[in-house]
Amino acid sequence: MCDECCCTCSNNCRDGLIVCGIVFGTLLLAVLISAFGFVRQPTFVVDDASLTRFNLSAAASSIAYNLTLKLVVHNRNWAMSVKNTKPMDAEYKFDGQPFERIQLADKGDKLGPGKTVVHRLSSGSEGAIVPALGNAGAQEYRKESAKGTFEVEVAIAGEVRYTARLTKCKIEATCPLKLQLAPPGTTSVAFQKVKCKLTKPEKNC
Repeated sequence: MCDECCCTCSNNCRDGLIVCGIVFGTLLLAVLISAFGFVRQPTFVVDDASLTRFNLSAAASSIAYNLTLKLVVHNRNWAMSVKNTKPMDAEYKFDGQPFERIQLADKGDKLGPGKTVVHRLSSGSEGAIVPALGNAGAQEYRKESAKGTFEVEVAIAGEVRYTARLTKCKIEATCPLKLQLAPPGTTSVAFQKVKCKLTKPEKNC
């Protein structure tokens, strides 16, 4: 009787362990898929910005400007770091034409899982060259200057690799800003934060 009882207990324990193993394996697989199976691109938000000077030269070939902005970058992946495989840059454009480029992060820089980094950018020039602005760009400048509000685009570009993945992924985002020129004697005006639009990722990114 005892032998039969022990045998039954042994079989039940074995079956229980098998079931537990299957459940544990299924849960582990689900966690791994959730952690590393799907990539979420970082988000970019311009939280604040101030334009205190924006003057186009008479020949419409250069811009004298002073611009500061606060750019917030967030890694939405809870298990994967984001590592830059190329420098990440922010390019400023007016009427589609670039007039400044600033490096946000260097090659090899990392942003940990769920982490956020804040870039406080301040730049200016007595004559940033915009040779391709042309007559149409000059007309657009005069129109926006009359309103006292300038439309400046921040174009972000870089290349990254995520933890446990071999694929290098391009990161591109555009941030269309409407910047009211700060009156003389002031350093800032009201600004509504802008969530940058991400370009659709490539396959496996």
